[in-house]
Amino acid sequence: MAEDKVSFMKAALLPHKDLISSPVPIVPFADWDFYYTTKPLEWRANAGAEMTPAQVTVPTGFVTDLASIPAAFWSALPPAARYSYPAIIHDYLYWFQPCSRAEADAVLQAAMEDMGVASAKLEIIYAAVRVGGGGAWDHNTQRRQAGERRILKKFPSEILTTWDEWKNRSDVF
Repeated sequence: MAEDKVSFMKAALLPHKDLISSPVPIVPFADWDFYYTTKPLEWRANAGAEMTPAQVTVPTGFVTDLASIPAAFWSALPPAARYSYPAIIHDYLYWFQPCSRAEADAVLQAAMEDMGVASAKLEIIYAAVRVGGGGAWDHNTQRRQAGERRILKKFPSEILTTWDEWKNRSDVF
């Protein structure tokens, strides 16, 4: 299964339509279930679009799982694909919750449109997030309240470090 994730990541890191800046490198933890950004990732609503938030900046060091798609669907919807950057933005909004869940989902939809995600995939992903995202939204609230953090100030130096190991360190946030 790790090989599948590697090939998904290689595909995700190929040049695609830029949201604002150049592609943001994302680095996996050893488990390949979580990744962190090594540069900020920015998204802005298109001119004339009335959205809240109208702009999102995901900071360097943000930890994400990319698209939270169950493994059974990876052949059609891998966790790393053209929608990976919108998924990172969405994860950031779901983690910090600076807007409503519906607004975060609308940003995901708009960012996927900006990235040229095929309309059928976009509709499936958006519908799945609207139907099933409430549990993730609530779970993120609980984990944040329990003290979990998602912005790294220090990156792992060992390639075999997993997110579960790293998030329990006090010197990395």
